[in-house]
Amino acid sequence: MSSVRVRAAGAVLWRTGRDGVEVAIAHRPRYDDWSLPKGKLDDGETVPAAAVREIEEETGFRAVLGRHLMTVRYRVPAGPKIVDYFSAAAASGSFSPNEEVDELRWLSPVEAAGLLSYDSDRSVLDAFTALPAGLSTLLLVRHAKAGKRDEWLGDDDLRPLSAAGARQAAALRALLPLFGPDRVVSAPRLRCEQTVHGLADDLGVMVEHENLVAEEFYWDDPVAGLARLLGFVAGGATPVVCSQGGVIPDVVWSLAVRDDVRLPVEDDERVPSKKGSLWVLSFQASPGNGGPRLVAADYLPTALPTPVSSSA
Repeated sequence: MSSVRVRAAGAVLWRTGRDGVEVAIAHRPRYDDWSLPKGKLDDGETVPAAAVREIEEETGFRAVLGRHLMTVRYRVPAGPKIVDYFSAAAASGSFSPNEEVDELRWLSPVEAAGLLSYDSDRSVLDAFTALPAGLSTLLLVRHAKAGKRDEWLGDDDLRPLSAAGARQAAALRALLPLFGPDRVVSAPRLRCEQTVHGLADDLGVMVEHENLVAEEFYWDDPVAGLARLLGFVAGGATPVVCSQGGVIPDVVWSLAVRDDVRLPVEDDERVPSKKGSLWVLSFQASPGNGGPRLVAADYLPTALPTPVSSSA
């Protein structure tokens, strides 16, 4: 039985034009087709990193990732292929013809759907247009590994990352900037702060401590904790919030139930939250006093690279 041999990543690259949202469609002379930007993962590369790199290589635009749109599976001569697609906002850059793409067109989604050569790309575009393009993002991180609590003799608030946790934190430091964060918030625990400290240094910001995302304070008043997180989103930032395993599942579940977002679990106790993992929570502004409304929730169980191929 064959396993996945080829991993790839791509995106619906979008910008705001004079008449609304425009998406980028690439012409590949090798195949004489029109498609969404995508390409294979390099060794040691994560799926989100591959999406951003391939977008820039094919289109010349640096992109900021948003929600995951869908996964497409099909066969190529080398074997089964799996492609993950994201929504990606064009941040900067310009197109120049290259070996892979000789023409790039910015079109309305309706015009793009008529030009795309493949039904699978049209399905990805449909997933993109199902929600507004300009969503707000909250990056909810569980702290990296810090050894076993019962083996630490000191103050648990001061329990540091283990060697494995330091590797996870380094991977998050590389992954999180792909989603355009500009604010870093942490529960007041050393292991939480260490998980995101490198990112904060790279962004040139301070790590802000927030009691309401620490386990004991959150459960004293979960409503206040959720309101605080939604306040970060409403403030216009793209925050990274590093919290704990006793908080994150309830946050994700409560928001999903409140805003009718389907999760691949049946109850809050099954919401995944591995150490060093990431929830990408996408919000739409809500009219009135309702605050931001959750519209999509994507889980990345690790920031570490996944092998790009495996044997049959």
